[in-house]
Amino acid sequence: MVNDGIKLKCFFKRNKNLVSLIFLLLIINGNTYAQDGVAGINEANQKVRSYFDAGTELMYAVGAILGLIGAVKVYQKWNAGDPDTGKVAAAWFGSCVFLVVVATVIKSFFGV
Repeated sequence: MVNDGIKLKCFFKRNKNLVSLIFLLLIINGNTYAQDGVAGINEANQKVRSYFDAGTELMYAVGAILGLIGAVKVYQKWNAGDPDTGKVAAAWFGSCVFLVVVATVIKSFFGV
């Protein structure tokens, strides 16, 4: 085992030019197969942009469902006579408005 390492070192010392040429050819060959990646980045950009319409529609749907749930909760608190009904109503309304605003900003910001 140790003898094999010595033989390999001797081979490299005797054939420096050949080893250098092999490494140079490997580097050149590897670079010819490498791509700049622009096509992949453009394809990923198009795929992500294609999801924005579905994502914003989903956000609108989630906002509508949260609005309905919030309306029911506020109605229950109002009928029960809880003193914090105004705070709960503001919190639910604010979350629904936030979802709608975020969806609209995403749509306008990315120009979909």
